Amino acid sequence: MNRKTKIRLLIVAATVTVLASSYARKSIHSLSDTYPYSHKGVLSDPVLFAEGVIDTKDDEFGGTFTPDGKTCYFSKSVLPFYLDIICYSEFKNGEWQTPRVAPFSGTYRDFDPVFSPDGKKMVFTSNRPVDGKLRTDYDIWMVTKTKGNKWGEPIHLDTTINSNYDEHFASIAASGTIYFSSNRPGAMGGPGDADFYYSKLVNGHYTKAVHLTDSVSTPYYELDCVIAPDESFLLMGVYGGKGGYGNYDIYVSEKVNGKWTPSRNLGPKVNTPFRDYSPRISPDGKYLFFTSERDFSAGPRKAITSFGELKKNFHSILNGSGNIYQIELSALGLKRPKVKHD
Repeated sequence: MNRKTKIRLLIVAATVTVLASSYARKSIHSLSDTYPYSHKGVLSDPVLFAEGVIDTKDDEFGGTFTPDGKTCYFSKSVLPFYLDIICYSEFKNGEWQTPRVAPFSGTYRDFDPVFSPDGKKMVFTSNRPVDGKLRTDYDIWMVTKTKGNKWGEPIHLDTTINSNYDEHFASIAASGTIYFSSNRPGAMGGPGDADFYYSKLVNGHYTKAVHLTDSVSTPYYELDCVIAPDESFLLMGVYGGKGGYGNYDIYVSEKVNGKWTPSRNLGPKVNTPFRDYSPRISPDGKYLFFTSERDFSAGPRKAITSFGELKKNFHSILNGSGNIYQIELSALGLKRPKVKHD
């Protein structure tokens, strides 16, 4: 083999190595970018989500994602909660786009949207009319994607789930079972208290709701109810719960050998003396998204010495209205649930 041939072979080998390395980097980069909300490394402390676009100085809460993570639905509220509207933002050209009002929302109080794991259905809470009569209580509604990937008309779930009392919050497991909260009679805390219930999907119909009393519902006020897709754990928003940090806190109960463990507080990374609520699980099962009303006074106390500084804080994103935060489930001692998408 002459010198020129050796040089050519070395050049070819080097080129192949560079191309392979480049391809590997692109593959890894593509994998990490599959979900636009993904962070490099472990996200061990909560961060604001899509600051300035989804998180603003307005009141936002309850972010839920399509299976590909590229569309986020959430609620915006007119404080103090006179009107709630479901909005959405799409991830395009490397950034979250200006939110739009969901096509089925905008007239009544619609809030707490939660996708089914396959992204084909969404449940939400509303006081919209039933049979032409505006509800005086809140009920669970479901909207389904059509063949054209557009939303159909919202459907009022029947009396196996809804009642003449408040049904506050619902989520759907991969099995189709719906978990929800209600202040119907029989709550463990007495009249007016709210507990958790579930209803199984059998032959296309929901069965009579079962009161979830196995270490999950308590005499405290349980509101938010988010089931892991594989039903391995249940996230809940609880008011005044045992071991709480104040106001609403987020707790978790895990299913072990078919039984629910006593709920535990997720701790100070998530919960504060402010209102912390409305949890969601990311489509890949890696992150917790939750809402907090923590404001600029959170953390070490610092004196505000000028009116200009005070005004700036009052008009900032941390003005006490709700914001959506993100943290990794592993940082909270939770195992990643099994997620299957069609």
